[in-house]
Amino acid sequence: MQAVDFPRAAIIAGRLDVVAHTGSTNADLLVAVAGEPDAYPHLSVLITDDQRAGRGRLDRTWTAPAGAALAISVLVRVPGIRTDRRGWVPLIAGAAMTLAIRGLFAPPNEGDGSRVALKWPNDVLIDGAKVCGILSQMVPGKPDAIVVGAGVNTRMTPGQLPVSTATSLAIARADLDLDRLLADYLHGLDRMLAAAASADAFARVRTEVRGVCATLGRQVRVMLPDDHVFEGSATALDDAGRLVVTVGGESVPVAAGDVIHVR
Repeated sequence: MQAVDFPRAAIIAGRLDVVAHTGSTNADLLVAVAGEPDAYPHLSVLITDDQRAGRGRLDRTWTAPAGAALAISVLVRVPGIRTDRRGWVPLIAGAAMTLAIRGLFAPPNEGDGSRVALKWPNDVLIDGAKVCGILSQMVPGKPDAIVVGAGVNTRMTPGQLPVSTATSLAIARADLDLDRLLADYLHGLDRMLAAAASADAFARVRTEVRGVCATLGRQVRVMLPDDHVFEGSATALDDAGRLVVTVGGESVPVAAGDVIHVR
């Protein structure tokens, strides 16, 4: 895999680097941006199809056989987004990836009937199984610079899946046009981030994210980082991007944790 394999994405990216293998694209990009900030503009991208020590949310490890998944890390610069709305950045990334993956399936594949949906905060599902996870990390000392990492199961076979609740683009019979996937993802990410920086357009971003989020309206089980577990109905996303879960008539905002769709 080389940079020439991504001609459409290269037009959109502020910078596009492809590496044969690495431990973690997120870790590499964080170090690179911290060391040479001027060399990495908005939408700088680092990708590989052989990531060997990736990280997921809650410090979980993320690995995949070489060539079976695409690790994508994107630097986004968000000085125009209010600090209290930065929690929407991972949600925007999840929504952008959801829409990009939808584009790999033959139409119609949109709206409530789509096979591809977002599970709060930023897992992308195909037919209810996870195909992509996203991890956002702030560049140390640079609160306006965030590295958004996405791991997409591309060519994984059933025997290579890490868990039974996962899937891949190949298993789901999606079009494996990775250049289109990356280009559409970058375009959607940039478009929604720009809208989130606008007081007039932010409401449209919320509506778009809600529109692809399969968690809303579902009965969910929430496991918080402190191991507390509760169940309730996912009813809304608040102004900070937190999931609002109604439990016994009380609204409980969830900023971080594992969410399981119960039914």
